[in-house]
Amino acid sequence: MSSHGTVFKETMLGRVRLADEDGDRPVRLDLLARADAVLLPHRMTRAHVSGRVRIAGRADDAEAEGELEIAPLSRRRIRYRITFAMEGRRLTLDGWKSVSPKHPLASLTVLPYTLYEDGDRVGEGTLRFPLATGLLPFLASFRFPRAAASPADRHLTSRWDGTPGRTEVWYTTLTDPATDSGIWLHHELVAPSDGSAAYAHGWIAVFPKDGPAEHTRFGPVPWTAHPEGFTAEGIRVRPGRLTGSAGTFTWALTESSEGPPLHTFPRWSWRRPWLPASHMLPAARARYSGTIRYGTSELRLDDAPGAAARIYGHGNARRWAWLHADLGGGDVLEIIAAVSMRRGLDRLPPLVFLRLHRNGRTWPRRAERSAVGWAGIGRFRADIRLPEWRVEGRAGLSRIQVTVTQPPQQTLTLGYTDPDGSTAVCRNSERADAVVSLERWWGTWRREAVWRLSGTAHAEVGDR
Repeated sequence: MSSHGTVFKETMLGRVRLADEDGDRPVRLDLLARADAVLLPHRMTRAHVSGRVRIAGRADDAEAEGELEIAPLSRRRIRYRITFAMEGRRLTLDGWKSVSPKHPLASLTVLPYTLYEDGDRVGEGTLRFPLATGLLPFLASFRFPRAAASPADRHLTSRWDGTPGRTEVWYTTLTDPATDSGIWLHHELVAPSDGSAAYAHGWIAVFPKDGPAEHTRFGPVPWTAHPEGFTAEGIRVRPGRLTGSAGTFTWALTESSEGPPLHTFPRWSWRRPWLPASHMLPAARARYSGTIRYGTSELRLDDAPGAAARIYGHGNARRWAWLHADLGGGDVLEIIAAVSMRRGLDRLPPLVFLRLHRNGRTWPRRAERSAVGWAGIGRFRADIRLPEWRVEGRAGLSRIQVTVTQPPQQTLTLGYTDPDGSTAVCRNSERADAVVSLERWWGTWRREAVWRLSGTAHAEVGDR
C-alpha cells in the first residue's frame, strides 16, 4: 500500500426524473472522497465518498455515503455508487463517466446515472461538473496525506480478542460554539462474562444551553467487527467521520484531529490489558463539522472543539469521576478518579489519573505519578460528590486544584450494564463548569495559571 492517500472535494450539478413524476428536478452533489493510495490515472483506485445529496423538493441528505472506482485509463471509466435518503427511503445513485480520448473534456465532466431502490429502477438523470465555477476549488481541495496521517486512526480498531468479560468504548464529546450546546456520542461493545454473544449499543445526547438534555439509545445488536472502528446497524465510527441514526436523532460529523494522542492511564496498559481498565484519547483535541438533527431541532457544527476517547477493560469502576476540559490555546486537562471493583483495591480512596497537556508538554510526565506519586497513594486526592467534586495534587514543583460543577438541570442520568451483568449509573454533563488553578513552588507557592470554564467542560460522576 502507498504511504500516502488522496483526499479531494467535488461538486456536481444536474437533473433527475423520478419514476413517479413527469418532470425533471434539479440535483446537487457535494462530495468528499478519501482514498488510501495516491490517485494515479494508469491504475484503478477505490475511494470512500461522503457528503450531501440534494434533490429539489424531495431530498436533502447530508449523510450520503458510497464509493468511487477511479480507473480513467485501465478501465476508461470513473464509477459512482452513492447511497442516500429520500423521504424515508434508501436510494442508490449508480453511474459512471465513460472516459474517451476523443472527447476528454465531456467524458470527464458528464455523469449519466440511474437511481435504484432495493434493486428497482426509480429514476435517472445526468450530472455535470461545473468547470467555470468548480475547477479551481476542485484542484485546490486535493491533499495527499500519509495513509496513517492521523495518529488517532491507529487507535480506532477494536482491541477485543474474543475473551469473555470485556467492555470497550468509543466516545466523543464536543461543544458547539454557535449555540453553546454540549454533545455526547457513546459507542460500546460488551462481551458478557458467561461467554454469550457480544453485543453493541450506545447513545447520543445533546445538552442545549437552555433546557434539559435530550438523548436516545441504540442497540443492543450483535457485535460486528470492523477493521476501522465501530459499527452497529448503520451507526459508524470511522477515521475522520461519525454517522448514524437512532430514534429521532440523525448525525453526520467529520473529525479533524489536532495534536498527538494522550494516554490518561500508563501507556503500557493500553497495549497490555492487565489493569481493570485503560483509558486514552486518540484525539485529545479535535474539530468537528456537520449536522445533528433531533426532533424538530438541528445543529450545524462548524469547527466545534471536542475530543475522542477510548476505554478497554473489564467493566465500570465502583465509583468514578471524569473531566475533559479544553483550556484553550492548545491546552487540555483530562482527569479520571476511580475506585476499582477488584478486591483489595475497592477499599482504597479514589486513584487519580490526571494529565495536563500545556505548552506542548504533558504533566505529570508519567501517568502513574498522579495515581501513586513519589510518596505513595494520596499525593493526588479526589473528593467525589455532586453537584460539585474536586481533585487536587502535587507532582514535582507543581500542584493543581480542580473544582468541577455539574448543574443538576443539565446533568443526564444513564445506566450501564457490565459484562458480569451488574449495573452502574453515571451522571453526565456536557455543559459543566470548572475552575483549574496551577501553582509552582518558588520558595513559596505562586500561581502560574488559572482557567475558568463556564458550560464548556465535559464531566461525569458514576457509582453503583
